[in-house]
Amino acid sequence: MILFKDLGVDEKILDSIKEIEFEHATPVQEKVIPLLLKEDIQDVIALAQTGTGKTAAYGIPLIQKTDTSVKKIQFLILSPTRELCIQIADDLATFAKYLPEIKIVPVFGGASIERQIQSVRKGAHIISATPGRLVDLIRRRIVDLSNVQTVVLDEADEMLNMGFRDELEAILDETPAEKNTLLFSATMPSEVRSMANKYMSNPVEITVGKKNAGAENINHVCYLVHARDRYLALKRIVDFHPEIYGIVFCRTRKETQEVSDQLIKDGYNADALHGDLSQVQRDVVMNKFRIKHLQLLVATDVAARGLDVENLTHIINYNLSEELELYTHRSGRTGRAGRTGTSIVIANLKEKNKIYEIEKRLNKKFTFAHVPLGKEVCEKQLFHLIDKMEKVEVDSSEIEPFLAEINRKLEWLERDELIKKFVSLEFNRFLDYYKNTPDLNVPDESKPGGRSKGAVDGFTRFFINLGRLDELKPKELMGLISDFTGIRDIEIGEIKILNTFSFFEADSKFKDIILKSFAHKEYKDRRITLEESQSKGKEKGKSERGKSFKEGRFKRERSFRDDSSRGKKKFRPERREKENGFQKEKRNKYGTDRKRKR
Repeated sequence: MILFKDLGVDEKILDSIKEIEFEHATPVQEKVIPLLLKEDIQDVIALAQTGTGKTAAYGIPLIQKTDTSVKKIQFLILSPTRELCIQIADDLATFAKYLPEIKIVPVFGGASIERQIQSVRKGAHIISATPGRLVDLIRRRIVDLSNVQTVVLDEADEMLNMGFRDELEAILDETPAEKNTLLFSATMPSEVRSMANKYMSNPVEITVGKKNAGAENINHVCYLVHARDRYLALKRIVDFHPEIYGIVFCRTRKETQEVSDQLIKDGYNADALHGDLSQVQRDVVMNKFRIKHLQLLVATDVAARGLDVENLTHIINYNLSEELELYTHRSGRTGRAGRTGTSIVIANLKEKNKIYEIEKRLNKKFTFAHVPLGKEVCEKQLFHLIDKMEKVEVDSSEIEPFLAEINRKLEWLERDELIKKFVSLEFNRFLDYYKNTPDLNVPDESKPGGRSKGAVDGFTRFFINLGRLDELKPKELMGLISDFTGIRDIEIGEIKILNTFSFFEADSKFKDIILKSFAHKEYKDRRITLEESQSKGKEKGKSERGKSFKEGRFKRERSFRDDSSRGKKKFRPERREKENGFQKEKRNKYGTDRKRKR
């Protein structure tokens, strides 16, 4: 392993990073730092997972190259969330501890803009910002980016995924043409590649590990359950790992709060982190989690961006995101600094294809594990209790004065009886709860990548007369379901988008609401037809409605292709006949008028 001092890092920066026990560079730091310390640096694309030390990789060179005699913004770092923005500023301030003349200012939403304006006006060499707030300050003419030498896009994939493309382009247009752009990302989807091609010139591409791959020291585990049993499975998984310290990821703010409330009600040390919380509330929750007063943090993807928490043992995907790239970000929060970690997915059978797709992206295999039975959970908890008792330190001087009375009260008990009572005192709640609990595992008769014959139990399959030609995508379809029904947490199973129509699965208890909500609705000026689909055979045209719709659409597509090849529009015979009759009548009427005027 290479030492930071061997990379050409300044002595004052070395002194500061030694205090936080940074000595050896990580692979991404080892490759990036020497490049950025050169006089004439190129644009750089660095692909590395969350938790690999990307902030230090670009932060140390930026601090070292800051010219404190120039009282202008020289370096700009953009990140998707306020948590990450603040974390970056704090890390850079730590690296620059012995260079107090360097001014680093965080600029982010959800906090007083007046204070941030004052900080910028006092002078800033390096700004760490979220896109939305920075655009606001640019419009107010508070921030001047005309002297920026380097722009860093940290977690670029997530910024684009969150819809910040317009803001990023507006910001980059305010920076000089002659600058360096550094792009750091865990994944490289097409949208990130497109932005790199537009704003970067012959970038050096550095990849630590494989593109879009997960960290090597993370175990990926999947539990298959019925959708209705998801929360029960979560509790069993948590109980089966008594020392768990992790994050539970949910799709929506509402689901995040509901799962957190239920865990708290059931006696777990848990709390929620999502966008509806104020900054003060978020800070309180995060402080409790960092000092391990909380065992579980239930969070949305957006709220969890930028969280820098050490020693997480588990990441639990209560629901997979529709954007499968986010799984890489989620799982990357455990298994850091050489430690091992576990990333768990609680899935139903209809999500199994998503698991195989993630496996291909990560180039890693999931272990399909069975949800622990009640007896197994009790056994695990019991021996965890015994292990704790064996390792507890006894202060004899404190206990000695009470021993005589304790012995007198317990002398009538036999050794085995005493042990049973001790264990029962601490353990009865588990025994009572898990007594006669059912097996939550679902039989999986499908082969890898295969499809089951119909909808999974608890799900209803729907046909909708919208498809790719209507520019329908899974995210838009889920949005329609939420908007039309007014319910944000309907569980959606498999979505299959075809050219002219689509199929999707949704929680059966919302079947009537969905059917009623879509009645008489339109999408892009087109009347929507939605009906329950009885089987997957309908995909092949067995549904009369689907078949006639498909054939009619195909004829229109074929007609359009034939016409476009001749460069003129072609009408069906009956339309041409009507048109000819109309034109003839028009000529007779107006032609006569024109002759009369002459």
